[in-house]
Amino acid sequence: MTSSSNRPANPIDVEDVRERVNAALAGFMDGQSALLGKISPQLTPAVEALRDFLLDGGKRLRPAFCYWGWRGAGGPAAGEAIAHAAAALELLQASALVHDDLMDRSDTRRGLPSVHRRFEALHRASGWRGDREQFGASAAVLLGDLLLIWCDELFLRSGLDPAAVLAAKPAFDLMRTEVMVGQYLDVLEPVAGDSTDEGALDRAQTVLHYKSAKYTIERPLQVGALLAGAGPELVEAYGAFGLPLGEAFQLRDDLLGVFGDPAVTGKPAGDDLREGKRTLLVAHAMRGLPAADARYLDERLGAPDLAPEEVARLRELVGRSGAPERVEQRIEELMRQSLAALEAAPLADGRAREVLLALAEAATVRKY
Repeated sequence: MTSSSNRPANPIDVEDVRERVNAALAGFMDGQSALLGKISPQLTPAVEALRDFLLDGGKRLRPAFCYWGWRGAGGPAAGEAIAHAAAALELLQASALVHDDLMDRSDTRRGLPSVHRRFEALHRASGWRGDREQFGASAAVLLGDLLLIWCDELFLRSGLDPAAVLAAKPAFDLMRTEVMVGQYLDVLEPVAGDSTDEGALDRAQTVLHYKSAKYTIERPLQVGALLAGAGPELVEAYGAFGLPLGEAFQLRDDLLGVFGDPAVTGKPAGDDLREGKRTLLVAHAMRGLPAADARYLDERLGAPDLAPEEVARLRELVGRSGAPERVEQRIEELMRQSLAALEAAPLADGRAREVLLALAEAATVRKY
């Protein structure tokens, strides 16, 4: 399935949104940095950490889908208010990543120290009293919460018509609820779930939908549409396009989490295996391996003492289980479904259709 237009999407459209969102975030952080500076000079490390984390050049995928959801609903291209509203999604993403890295005990994010590790290092370098790991964890929780507060502030004060913001706020709030409960279910599965039982695939699918798929693409599109005054038909069409695309995006991410090149992902090879992520990829691997190998994968996945050679063995087991091929097939199926929905969607702006197609391809065609 292809776009109804033969003219290829121009990458400059996507880059323009990214630059506008970056400018909105930089301006917002200037104001927040001044506010925190007035409270106490001791907050300088927190300000620097948040600024570095937000302005490090992320993909800005969620703001891009929000903006082009707006455009597809007839929202004008010009104006900074929509860039500010879309940028609020990046503050939500940053909050989720700070907390996610802490929960996963990740050392790095995008090739740099994760926030909790950064504050552990500050504690160590400063020669402070107490438990440096606890201090790092506490700082990450509080700064992640601060980002969550700020995402609401930026969204509500974007400068868009208050009636439009009020119309979009339920979808914005639902998105935040979904990602939080999806994250909880993700944390629950390694400790309470049985990866060998019949419900493991369904539970992995639920986590995939609510922790990632809806939050990454479907809800940002719908928020953008509602900000532009879209009716139910387009909001529903964005769901039909965005949910399978979001699922395909996360499945690609799961493959990268096991087989990805650290130079591309910014995280160590096989990081999902160290973190014990019970993804759909792992659930399929459990069913494709002999019993003894499946038991080893189940027992050693995410083990605190997992050695590098064991990570290599787990990668090999997942690789020969047939699970990567099943996941690739599923990504292709989901992309066909998603792009058919985009073709049929009643968009008010044909350019939006082209750029959404380009975004869909960029989100899912990522190499190991």
